[in-house]
Amino acid sequence: MLQQQIREQIKEAMKARQELRLSVLRGMLAAFINELVATKRTPQEVLSDEEVLVVIKRLAKQRKDSIDQFRKGNREDLAGKEESELVILESYLPQTMSREEIAVIANEKMAELGVTDKTKMGMIMGALMKELKGKADGGDVKAVVEGLFS
Repeated sequence: MLQQQIREQIKEAMKARQELRLSVLRGMLAAFINELVATKRTPQEVLSDEEVLVVIKRLAKQRKDSIDQFRKGNREDLAGKEESELVILESYLPQTMSREEIAVIANEKMAELGVTDKTKMGMIMGALMKELKGKADGGDVKAVVEGLFS
């Protein structure tokens, strides 16, 4: 179980005195407990690996949003810290597909569905998101689909 592995890694990070890693791991554990409480379960229960990945993706998205905001506010120091945390979070996520890989599948979907104009872009988007759920970033899929019609 992924949640149990993260608990063990907290101990390792404490022994190795890895402050940033320890902070991120503790934050993840707190988010897992919040998720359990939000789904009306006890904090002692364990999330499934799929639920753990959903929570980690949410945390990674929060970091990305924070990085954008800090950059807009010229706070490179804070953006750097968030990027370091993001690297740790992403190490727990499965590798996502590149835009090139998404483009190949998008072209196949277009041919399969017989879509030739921009008015059916939503149909392609929906089909791709369903097929690539968890394998590709939604922003990348959107960019590829928009690129097909430009």
